[in-house]
Amino acid sequence: MEQQHSKQIKEEKEEEINLRQLFEQYAYYWKWFILSVVLILGLAVVYLRYAQKTYSTTAKVLLKDERSASAGELAGIAELSSSMGFGGGARSSFVTDQIEVLKSRRLMRKVVDQHHLNINYAVRGKIRSTELLESDMPFVVSPQGGQDTTRLRILVRLKDGKNLQITNLPKGDKFSAEFDKSIKIGNDQIIFRRNQSNLIEKDAEYEITIIPKDWAIDATLGTIGIQPNKEAQSYIVNFAMVSRLSKKAELILNSLIDIYNADLTNDKMRMTRATSDFINKRLMLISKDLSGADEQVSDFKSANSMVDMATEAGVFLQNASENDKKVLEYRTQLQLVDHMNDFLKGEKQGKLLPSNIGLQDASIGTAIAAYNTLILERDDLLKSASELNPTVIALNENIDESRNNIRRSLENYQQVTKLALNSIESKSREIKGRISSIPNQEQGFKKISRQQQIVESLYLLLLQKREESEVRAAATPDNLKIIDAAYGNGVPVSPRSSIVLLGALILGILIPFITLYLKFLLDNKIHSRKDIEDVVKIPVLGEIPSAEDTIVHQNDRSSLAEAFRILRTNMNFMFGSDKKDSSKVVFVTSTISGEGKSFVTTNLAQILSMSDKRVLLIGADIRSPKVLDYLGLSHLQHTNVGITQFLINPEMDVDNIIIKKPGNYDFDVVYSGYIAPNPAELLMNGHFDDVIKYARDHYDYILVDTAPVSLVTDTLLIAHNADLTLYVSRVNYLDKRLLQVPRELYVEGKLKNLASVVNDVDFARGYGYGYGYGYGYGDKGQKKTGLSKLWYDLQSKFKKK
Repeated sequence: MEQQHSKQIKEEKEEEINLRQLFEQYAYYWKWFILSVVLILGLAVVYLRYAQKTYSTTAKVLLKDERSASAGELAGIAELSSSMGFGGGARSSFVTDQIEVLKSRRLMRKVVDQHHLNINYAVRGKIRSTELLESDMPFVVSPQGGQDTTRLRILVRLKDGKNLQITNLPKGDKFSAEFDKSIKIGNDQIIFRRNQSNLIEKDAEYEITIIPKDWAIDATLGTIGIQPNKEAQSYIVNFAMVSRLSKKAELILNSLIDIYNADLTNDKMRMTRATSDFINKRLMLISKDLSGADEQVSDFKSANSMVDMATEAGVFLQNASENDKKVLEYRTQLQLVDHMNDFLKGEKQGKLLPSNIGLQDASIGTAIAAYNTLILERDDLLKSASELNPTVIALNENIDESRNNIRRSLENYQQVTKLALNSIESKSREIKGRISSIPNQEQGFKKISRQQQIVESLYLLLLQKREESEVRAAATPDNLKIIDAAYGNGVPVSPRSSIVLLGALILGILIPFITLYLKFLLDNKIHSRKDIEDVVKIPVLGEIPSAEDTIVHQNDRSSLAEAFRILRTNMNFMFGSDKKDSSKVVFVTSTISGEGKSFVTTNLAQILSMSDKRVLLIGADIRSPKVLDYLGLSHLQHTNVGITQFLINPEMDVDNIIIKKPGNYDFDVVYSGYIAPNPAELLMNGHFDDVIKYARDHYDYILVDTAPVSLVTDTLLIAHNADLTLYVSRVNYLDKRLLQVPRELYVEGKLKNLASVVNDVDFARGYGYGYGYGYGYGDKGQKKTGLSKLWYDLQSKFKKK
């Protein structure tokens, strides 16, 4: 249990260290984040200030379907079944059809023509132009001739009280024009007309763009959205339009609704006028027949001195009267059939037929209604198509077939009515034979009176139908109800300030974050002791911070001096108990040159000498000597012999190559000597061991600055003399892939008692996880700045709690 608990604590600490390391790694560049956020937010504010804003305008109408209104109770049943999921397609199809009509180019062309939407006006600003309505302009443009192909973009400026200066864009040609006078620009003639209600600003520049009307129709339709309500049984239609000018969008939507309503009303009025014209013509003819019948009755009564014969027939004539009524009814129907046939023969093909004139055959009324529907559909199509259009040809064929069907229906109905009339008349003849006692005068009067009644009943029927038609025309309600007229609330839908600023804030954080992430991802250098511990698996005795000075001075309290003091302390733990009081040989090496092994060796010698220890510093890198350079004693190499001379001439006394406490330093130095052509062979001759043996007898610490192990074998040839091998790795310099070199040396045991020293560590970057050096020494210690300091302060507070 204790092992599991300690393991859990260790994992939590490692996770805390990893999170802190990741935070510090990015927090070191906090100025980049602030600069990026400020810059991107500034650009976003400028964008919001000058970006072209667009506004949403909406409207809502309720359509009225007369077919469903006339269905009565059946409509309620259909609605109930639809709500239960058994139907409702008729109503939705009606709304869908009307939406397609609203989206038609025919209606939109009327809107474009009404408000001249193919002409766009804008006043130029310093950065962007602002669109204006035609009514807000101090003048308007009137293109002459056809506008379906006119393409023009001009810049207009008031030159003086009467003249205008015009620039043809983008060619740059300049013209002068006067109000109410035609001017030719390119291939187009235009006239400028003053709008007296608005004054022209003296320095204002107006940009005017004229495009073909078809383009304007397509562009306007593309910005309008027309959608049905979500409920399946609803007749509500929603309009939405996105525009840079909300007043213009309101104007377009309201005009579209008004034109649609007027278009439906006009279709209804056409059918009503056709019926009224037919009835009026028939009334003129029948009124003449009725006048003639009245005159015959008057003449007959005058000639025969008759007053009233209605009561003279009595009950005996009751049956005859009933038959006469049927004869009258059949003959009336035949008259209507004749009138309808005369109309079919006399009227030109393609005109609407009168409906509901009194024919009792329902199939004829249905056929006439279908014929009139085809006529209206063809007329609507001819508004945007020619006679040669395949759809128009097909409709003409259907109209001809429908007309023939009406004729055949009339012929069939006429034959059936005649058969019935003959049957009734035969019965009437039988009755007449039985009433032969009635005076001839009465029979003659009945004949004339019967003809009068037929004409009078037909005349009254037509008067009734005409009155009904007039009432329908006068009481025709609107085809829709406007629930909400077009309205723009003034809040732009694009760009939205909150979204743009939030996006800018996120982008301002992401840009440096992604940049740093890619930088860290592509960076293959080591950055902390953790990189070494994870790969090489050797102890790290110290981390040497970055410093401007290359050597530690006496009584130095800097972070560099403290780091080497820590290294000195940790080194003593690496020696065995048998080396406690004996001299100690420390080899200092690295993977490649430039990692600071000579820097570490010289400063370690300085720190060890400060503790009253006898220290000898040996420069064993005889290929690239740097020890005297780091000590600032390069002039001594011309007056002293080095290790190379001793290896060549081992008869020389070792003491002769030792430089006793040079300069202000309290340790001795053996420099490498001149560069030999065969350094490896010199180190193999075994005389270097004599130098180490002599040094062990006279010094407490022998520090050996050796060559890099990945480049040459010099260090491995003399590695058996070391009690401790310090392996120097420089952060932000050594490639992580080269860490395999010390790992192999450690695993194979080629370097004795191997330990690592991390050099050139910048703790402010957050790659390490130490707390810095210089505790208790004020500003001379390692200084934490920015967010790194904040992290440590917060961590200290949590630890205290």
